[in-house]
Amino acid sequence: MKQITSRDNPLFKQLKKLTLSSRERHKSGQTLLDGAHLLQSYRATGAEPELLIVTEQGSHNSELVALLSDVAESSLVTMPDAMFAELSPVETPSGILALIPIPPFMPPLQPEFCLLVEDVQDPGNLGSILRSAAAAGVNVAYLSEGCADPWSPKVLRGGMGAHFALSIAEKADLLQTLKVFTGFTGVSVATSLSATKSLYQLDLTGRVVMLVGNEGAGLSAALLSSASEQVRIPMYGNTESLNVAAATAICLFERVRQLSV
Repeated sequence: MKQITSRDNPLFKQLKKLTLSSRERHKSGQTLLDGAHLLQSYRATGAEPELLIVTEQGSHNSELVALLSDVAESSLVTMPDAMFAELSPVETPSGILALIPIPPFMPPLQPEFCLLVEDVQDPGNLGSILRSAAAAGVNVAYLSEGCADPWSPKVLRGGMGAHFALSIAEKADLLQTLKVFTGFTGVSVATSLSATKSLYQLDLTGRVVMLVGNEGAGLSAALLSSASEQVRIPMYGNTESLNVAAATAICLFERVRQLSV
């Protein structure tokens, strides 16, 4: 087990770059997972992290010790709590980080359920959207260039393992992607406050593409007009709109509901 005690250590400097920089993550093809849950979700795919980083205090934690029982000593690094906190995306660090390669984009040949996400910039929103997508059975998520980095520590933490349950395409041309699906028998759905049709009037039991827009601006006019269906989510009272992550979950799980009937 290697011990790092200095901020001048080259490995510590590289790990900190991965924490702070999307460019560095994609340049190196690596990212960091924070916490035991994400580590377990990743290992459930059959993959193993390149490196595990634990705090000096965490190395004596019985839960973490059990988790690391089958990990080679050469794959373990410890560091002081204060240094570890500089790498963790949360105020109360979990005590364990995993260095992993960013998985390659491997979409299914005939996806039944797709999600197109345009310019969702808040990491918490994007993580929550991906988590709902994985739980609802989405096969592949296409993210526009204006989206938050899906492999940032905050999005990964919000996704709670979703990243390893569906394929994620970054910096996708959503209009071109939607055109690919126009020839198939299915429906592409966009929500709009001005739509007259309710989400609950659609048949979502076939192949479906859901379109999700920016937190403030919503979907661009080009994408909105390209969808085969524009719908609204019925709401009571004077509520103007829903948070994008909540609205996305409602739309995705309406398909789940229909398939479960």
